[in-house]
Amino acid sequence: MNKPLRRIAIFCGLLVLTLLIRDNWLQYAKADALKNDDNNRRVTIARYSTPRGDIIVDGSPITGSVETKTNALDDLKYKRTYKDGPMWAPVTGFASQAFGATQLENLDDKILTGNDDRLFFRNTLDMITGKPKQGGNVVTTLNAAAQKAAYDGLKKRGKGAVVALEPSTGKILALASYPSYDPGSFAGTSAADGKARNKLLKENDPDDPTLNRALRETYPPGSTFKVVTAAAALENGKYTSADQPTNSPDPWIMPGTSTPLPNEGNIPCKNATMRVALRWSCNTVFGKIGADLGNKKMLEEAKKFGFTSEQYTPVRANASVFSDNMEPSQVAQSSIGQFNTAATPLQMAMVVSAVANDGKLMKPYMVDKLQSPNLDTLEQTQPEELSRPLSSKNAQILQSMMETVVKEGTGKNAQIGGGVTVGGKTGTAQHGVDNSEKPYAWFISYAKTSDGSSPVAVAAVVEDEQADREEISGGGLAAPIAKSVMEAVINSKR
Repeated sequence: MNKPLRRIAIFCGLLVLTLLIRDNWLQYAKADALKNDDNNRRVTIARYSTPRGDIIVDGSPITGSVETKTNALDDLKYKRTYKDGPMWAPVTGFASQAFGATQLENLDDKILTGNDDRLFFRNTLDMITGKPKQGGNVVTTLNAAAQKAAYDGLKKRGKGAVVALEPSTGKILALASYPSYDPGSFAGTSAADGKARNKLLKENDPDDPTLNRALRETYPPGSTFKVVTAAAALENGKYTSADQPTNSPDPWIMPGTSTPLPNEGNIPCKNATMRVALRWSCNTVFGKIGADLGNKKMLEEAKKFGFTSEQYTPVRANASVFSDNMEPSQVAQSSIGQFNTAATPLQMAMVVSAVANDGKLMKPYMVDKLQSPNLDTLEQTQPEELSRPLSSKNAQILQSMMETVVKEGTGKNAQIGGGVTVGGKTGTAQHGVDNSEKPYAWFISYAKTSDGSSPVAVAAVVEDEQADREEISGGGLAAPIAKSVMEAVINSKR
């Protein structure tokens, strides 16, 4: 063979070798990535070729599937349907043939479509026997009655969110956000689906129904944060009882300034005990506690409750904010839930849940278990302790203070009766530059039954733009919603 032919042969051999290497790389190294790539049309076709499994609440599905294939060109056979879609959207998210999936529909997509590796053996048997492929189920921790009470309560008020937890386990019992949207309105690929989706994505929409306010919106928590400040005072030994007088002048000038920290109205805050201060929501008492303890100790306590960290339920919740490196006056304002302190409703539900659970904070979660199509359990969520923000003794002191708020203070609208004891804290948080907007109304609470157990803790925040400014209060707007949610949980357990 002459030299030019030899070169051509070597070059062709290298090309063949390169093709073989590329082919093997695609088949083995990149196979999983390509198989699961959302831009791969086959992934979408497979996802909607069979009915999806269901998301379950209280033993009943809140989702379904319907056949949509109308012509030979339509290769997506089934689309998702939802029962009470707007009420459950903050939990389910959506699964759309055109727009993908979010939240539980996305996170547990492989179970719901039947493509999870744990279903391989069953899928193989079904293929051999000719049985159609089926998706598994996602069984949630949600309580249908509590969710309805939360959603209906918000619907009457405008905008806001509610989160209810079971303190002993961290199970999420309610996760409501309003305004909401119907995920079934754009589950398909028609022009109507596209129009419905585009309507939701309107720019600069202050209502933004797609925003999950329970997990993704951080609000100034206002006076509900005083529960965290009271916990910090007890845990750091600044005060050892709910009923010892505090060293709290009124008026009190914030350190490093000539500015007094004002209280709302003519209330008995001078040297008030923490019980009295929480009952009347004294800014001077809790602002001074925060400034005296200092930024480091206040931040440490806030972190123990979950502040500054994202939470995964498994749907992600934004991190709540308590800052570092603040001036003493800023620490004082932050310690009453203002300055730049901000919290999700989930975060404030975690705060009150830890207090109700004698100081133990459990990790919040909304998926109880994953099931195969024949209802075998593939995965069971086990309750997990997240932290210990308070000792049992200090948690019980704080419970007694919060119960006074409901018995004698600003939280009377949350009283239940019938042997149920309620502890709570109201909050009216500033909104806008120089508090130019209507404030947010907060209420956090727990219910304790006659056997001493605490089946539910709730955080509710309301943005009521229709209410008169002077009528906006946590006790007036948010406490009745929290009460109805607590009653729903208690009644469901009887």
